[in-house]
Amino acid sequence: MILPELAEDLGYLGSVKLKWVGNTISGPQDIQAVATGQVDFGGAFDGAIAKLVTAGAPIKAVISYYGSDTSSYNGFYVLDTSPIRTARDLIGKKVGVNTLGGHNEAVLYTYLRRQGLSNDEIKQVQLVALPPVNTEQALRQRQIDVAALTDVFQDQAVARGGVRLLFSDSQLFGSFTAGSYVFRTRFLEENPDTVRQFVAGVAKAIVWTQTTPRDQVIARFTKIIQKRHRNESAATLRYWKSTGIVSKGGLISDADFSRWENWLVQTGSITPGRLKPSDIYTNQFNPYASGAG
Repeated sequence: MILPELAEDLGYLGSVKLKWVGNTISGPQDIQAVATGQVDFGGAFDGAIAKLVTAGAPIKAVISYYGSDTSSYNGFYVLDTSPIRTARDLIGKKVGVNTLGGHNEAVLYTYLRRQGLSNDEIKQVQLVALPPVNTEQALRQRQIDVAALTDVFQDQAVARGGVRLLFSDSQLFGSFTAGSYVFRTRFLEENPDTVRQFVAGVAKAIVWTQTTPRDQVIARFTKIIQKRHRNESAATLRYWKSTGIVSKGGLISDADFSRWENWLVQTGSITPGRLKPSDIYTNQFNPYASGAG
């Protein structure tokens, strides 16, 4: 379920129509498809967007679409019987993440640095890219030592028992917005009214999820999944808690990108001083930026 589909179902997109062309395996791949013109919009972790824009990709973030709070967060889990208790215990261990260069990698790096590990020690923590649907199984079969889990994959693993939370991104940063939808800059220039209508609709959908009782949100999501006929099960929606977005209407801030600057610099993705949030995002299409709502 993605927020633009909810916005369309609620009637918030007006004349803008969505066309589903398929799924990608990660946020970085999603926004790369935008940069190359394969799709019109896509979403990814803000750190990945910052990296791509700084490298010269002609894209710009226009609205937030996910985050972490006390209800919905990215957690790093170990087995109950695991001896791993601290960051230093992760040296030489394998950590399963959904993709390299994404949210989980940035959060893990931040955790290790805050706990005093050097860059040489951090390099000894091995990241293993796994499809989220397989990460829990890999942990239970001891193919990895730590599993980065979120959304229904996290809830299902916790419900089955035998796992323990080592740390979460919300413990490191508090509640924060973490990912945004992007468009190509040329698309923004040539279709400003379409983008404005899209962003306004998604912004209203975000507020709808923030102000509507949880059971009603789940019921709406279920209806959308059932009518889009993609051979999917809506059973896991019972675990839904929130989008994690903390800003009104998905407004983006400088901090959403600057928070990842140290990780990007230390891992060689950007050079010091190159990250300029004003080059990465704009709130000009979001009605909540002016208080209009």
